[in-house]
Amino acid sequence: MMENILIGLQNVFTLNGMILSILGAAFGMILGAIPGLNATTALILVLPITYAMDHISAYILLVAVWVGGVSGGYIGSILVGIPGTVGSAATVYDGYEMTKKGQADRALSVAACCNFLGTFPSVLIAMFCCKFIAKFAVKLGAWEFFSLCMCALVLVVTLSKGDMFKGMISTAIGLLLSQIGYAPVCGTPRFTFGSYQLAGGFTLVCVMMGLFAGRVIILEYAREERMGVTQKITVKGFFNPIPDLIRNKVNVIRSFLIGLWIGFLPGMGSALSNVVAYAQEQSASKHPEELGKGCIDGVISPEVANNASIGGAIIPAISLGIPGDGATALLLGTLIMHGLDAGPLLMTKAPDMVYTIFMCALISAIMVLIVQILGIRLLPALLNIPYHWLYPVIVIFCFLGSYVSSSNTFTLFATFGLTMLGLWMNYAGIPASPFCLAFVLGSMVETNFRRAMSYNDSTLTTFFTRPISCILLIVAFVSLAWPYVREKFFADKNLAASDDD
Repeated sequence: MMENILIGLQNVFTLNGMILSILGAAFGMILGAIPGLNATTALILVLPITYAMDHISAYILLVAVWVGGVSGGYIGSILVGIPGTVGSAATVYDGYEMTKKGQADRALSVAACCNFLGTFPSVLIAMFCCKFIAKFAVKLGAWEFFSLCMCALVLVVTLSKGDMFKGMISTAIGLLLSQIGYAPVCGTPRFTFGSYQLAGGFTLVCVMMGLFAGRVIILEYAREERMGVTQKITVKGFFNPIPDLIRNKVNVIRSFLIGLWIGFLPGMGSALSNVVAYAQEQSASKHPEELGKGCIDGVISPEVANNASIGGAIIPAISLGIPGDGATALLLGTLIMHGLDAGPLLMTKAPDMVYTIFMCALISAIMVLIVQILGIRLLPALLNIPYHWLYPVIVIFCFLGSYVSSSNTFTLFATFGLTMLGLWMNYAGIPASPFCLAFVLGSMVETNFRRAMSYNDSTLTTFFTRPISCILLIVAFVSLAWPYVREKFFADKNLAASDDD
């Protein structure tokens, strides 16, 4: 293991590696700070650039952008009360109140250190856990991997905001689009309608550029109130955060564990961990009445949790090939595009690649902290970029990236069509996260199902006679049925209580 760690360090500690780490972390932080954009958008924009790179350099850049994007979300939350990313939504409650009190430098300084305290230890834990999980995972067969993928998809559906049925629709659309083109096992063309341009299916870049980046840009551009930041905020310099962190050591540890666990669960990530950590701090705080009024405790808990989810999301992505969130889905897709199989065998076939990812994440966390400390006075300037200049440039890069991914003008029309699909999904209230996970896992679900059914004496009942596969399918079924059971249970309980009254 130490040998692979040294190889990873050697790959990152080169002139090329350090330049990519610094630029990637800075770029991700800038896009993460701008409301409406996020780490996934930043990854999508740099993804086409990685085609011309070797897989080591490509991943150094992508991981740095990812870490920077997640870490930069607190800037918009604290300075203007608009979350840069959904992972910093709970930071608004107290961060923006501190800015209105003239304590922006204190809030920014503490949040920057909390980002590091969440990212660095969580990646270290992931580095040591992935090896053991991968050793166990290589013993699993096609039945277990099919059940694992289905369990991941169901968990994302059950966590869909609002109507769970709409989460199922999103998953179904993602699976349907992943089936277009040649079948992965037998090579039969499907849903091509006689068009050779559809024979290769939709590329990951094309789908992400249209359904995510294009949709987000159009929706955000339509909100005129976000076309620029009019108020002038002055940050005096870096504020010593150590007393605040020592006073909140229990809060830091609790929020870290929440973020690590939620990041590990498929489809959750920082969007949920920051809210849960903030809610836990409210219930455990000795002065809950101060939260929401400019209390530093309310900045620490969500910022530690949302960055701890980075390490949690890496664990299933590396060891099992199951993305923890949209960003790790993109990272897994990039592995496939560079000829590497995502999954437990990755630790055996390309250990240098795996430990380069870990080392890059650790170094990027340090780089982001340094940039945020040294450039803290410049952070308000990031939010003064005119949106009517910024968004059209990003849209151009989205379509340019789609074209570069296939060198085919058809992808430009496909990207436009997928953007329209994304706008319709937003109008209909259909969440995008289940779609993303389903599109990435669609091929894996089909391939493992067909492999399992191709073995001698294998039937559908075989998925339930193998213990691990059966447990995963039961978890998926219970997760799907529990919301309805819970609703019926509490409805009967409330009815019984009203009858007693």
